[in-house]
Amino acid sequence: MSNPLTPVDGVIGAVASENPAKEDKSKLVANKGAQFTSYDVNAFEVPSGRDELWRFTPLRRLRGLHDGSAVATTGADIAVAAVEGVTVEKVGRDDDRLGVAGVPADRIAAQAFSAFTEATVVSVGREQEISEPIDVTISGPGADALAYGHLQIRLEQFAKATVVIDQQGSGTYAENIEFVVGDSAQLTVVLLQNWERDAVHVAAHHARLGRDSVLRHFNVSLGGDLVRISPTVHYDAPGGDAELLGLYFADAGQHLEQRLLVEHTAPKCKSNVLYKGALQGETGPGTQDAHTVWIGDVLIRAEAEDTSTFEFNRNLVLTDGARADSVPNLEIETGEILGAGHASATGRFDDEQLFYLRARGISEDAARRLIVRGFFHEIIERIPVPAVRERLDAAIEIELAVTGA
Repeated sequence: MSNPLTPVDGVIGAVASENPAKEDKSKLVANKGAQFTSYDVNAFEVPSGRDELWRFTPLRRLRGLHDGSAVATTGADIAVAAVEGVTVEKVGRDDDRLGVAGVPADRIAAQAFSAFTEATVVSVGREQEISEPIDVTISGPGADALAYGHLQIRLEQFAKATVVIDQQGSGTYAENIEFVVGDSAQLTVVLLQNWERDAVHVAAHHARLGRDSVLRHFNVSLGGDLVRISPTVHYDAPGGDAELLGLYFADAGQHLEQRLLVEHTAPKCKSNVLYKGALQGETGPGTQDAHTVWIGDVLIRAEAEDTSTFEFNRNLVLTDGARADSVPNLEIETGEILGAGHASATGRFDDEQLFYLRARGISEDAARRLIVRGFFHEIIERIPVPAVRERLDAAIEIELAVTGA
């Protein structure tokens, strides 16, 4: 179907050193926070289906992004709407701000960092409060074309802003996006994977939070053939508050993958993760089932006392054949925490809910629509941009119309 939002390793290697290409990647690490990182693509081995980091991803559908055979045919197309108080810069690879939010932790992220020609930096100055959303549009390179991109969103101390990143078009696109949130700053970002059905998109999101800063990160995946998003959150000082919420809806043939890592490295910080997904689509000869993957890793370091964290993933399977993989992980290195937990649930319609609605004269098709809309309502209602909420409501209606749910 067309995009419904249109007017929407294994064993991880050792910690990086000064010569990462010489690292012994066969060495087991103590936790996810000690994963191998490098800006050098050659420091990473070509992934295989046996690697934990890639075991759910259909590598053959990555169009060579993972093995070095994918060569950029054009540059990234990143456009930022003009908003008073917001600075937009196109910078070269030598800009020393790039990479401060995090270092690539997989081969494709390193390839994207090594191959982009120009980065876009969006900045909000100290104590600036931007009342309207900052719209960023990232367009795909086009069918049979490939591009690498780099985007950084920066909020200085006490700044406040909402950013909507709309990713659309077709082709193959790999990127790194950085979110640098200064002390006491508040950033809300809404990312829409608004791709056409042929698109392949692999992205690493790197977030770094300062003292008493707040990040609200919404990620929505509906379009594309294969979409893999890997957000990572780091805390530089006490008081950081990160909330990661996500919504995804996969049809037959789509692979939508979310891999999160929240690393608590400072005391008195909070994190909350809530992702919800739905899967549907009748398959036929030569058609692959809908497949979603959610990996949620939370690491609480020994120094991160008084941490409060919870992560939850729910999946609703609407038709036979669809597959949802969900793996929550929680590592705790200190007993001095306020609370920590994780949960995952995958299932079909609640028969009791369906019976309740039908008993009140609502048709089965209408009842199913109400249940699915209610399932996603918790996520959508928290998005602070009314226009985006309206787009998502309409997109879910289009998705449900595919199978007449």
